[in-house]
Amino acid sequence: MKIAILGTVGVPGCYGGFETLAENLVNYHDQNDSNSELTVYCSSKTFPDRPERYGNARLRYIGLDANGIQSIPYDWLSLIDAVRRRQDRILLLGVSGAVALGLIRLFTRVRVITNIDGVEWKREKWSWFARLVLRLSEWAAVRFSHDVIADNQAIADYVTERYGVNCTVIAYGGDHALTAVPDNMATADLPESYALALCRIEPENNAAMILEAFAKLDVPLVFVGNWRKSAYGRELKARFESVPNIIIHDPVYEPCALRAIRDKATVYVHGHSAGGTNPSLVEMMHFCIPVLAHGCSFNRLTTEGKALYFRSAQQLADEMRSLNTEKAKRIGAVMQEIAQRRYTWEKIGEAYFDLLVK
Repeated sequence: MKIAILGTVGVPGCYGGFETLAENLVNYHDQNDSNSELTVYCSSKTFPDRPERYGNARLRYIGLDANGIQSIPYDWLSLIDAVRRRQDRILLLGVSGAVALGLIRLFTRVRVITNIDGVEWKREKWSWFARLVLRLSEWAAVRFSHDVIADNQAIADYVTERYGVNCTVIAYGGDHALTAVPDNMATADLPESYALALCRIEPENNAAMILEAFAKLDVPLVFVGNWRKSAYGRELKARFESVPNIIIHDPVYEPCALRAIRDKATVYVHGHSAGGTNPSLVEMMHFCIPVLAHGCSFNRLTTEGKALYFRSAQQLADEMRSLNTEKAKRIGAVMQEIAQRRYTWEKIGEAYFDLLVK
């Protein structure tokens, strides 16, 4: 059986959640599946050297960016190439190219499985036209895929209610975050312990809410993010970088540096309020520290309702003040137990390949 993974920047993962997913699916395939051929589509803009293989997966390259407006033709060209090369299964990560699936279904017998990600069209960062395109793409993905994957039960419920289609719920693994050797030089200028927030600096991730809460506290906060990427981020950085207990930190992508920063955290603050099961949340749950998460349904489902939750800066500040040593230890242990039970790549890889080869 020939299986292709489409819709990511490529492997090895160097960008975000889907790339980490693709990389770990390749690793799972290396270790567990000798009866299928795996191909991963990559952007030659990100991988100019164009290696032919990663692990035992063949790599194919498309000469466009995999993100932004080019993600639509990038996915279309990937789909066309996969069909031309007679792939038996296509795993499409995201809905950017989904409007082409109707033709794929009409003229080929390839089986398409799509992970629709979150409800992308609801994100505040998109223009009205982008939201329209994303809603159309979501509809096409659900209508024309043979199987639809949701990474969170709340997303699955939304798809069933809106489209009358049942999803397979498969989350993300997070245990890879523990495999890197800590680079302690990355924390040389940081306090011995601190609360940690880590995200793209976007309105739906509630960076402003988190900063406003910690400006009222005397607890150190290290907030890692791409502050220079947008006017929103630059304004927040200028507004809060002089607050004594808040450290506005540039983004960190190198695994060993990120591991060191996470190791010193005593609390993880998660402001994401859109999407589904967020990779950074399930990664941090493996670190056995308490989680304070925005109280949206996605986060409550991911943490089984056993984290601490907030919907305002005042609620977050109050929860932080209530967090004594005994309570923190108990919640941290519960987060780790959930992560080890539900969010390991062995479990996630098994679920994906069970669906792909059926």
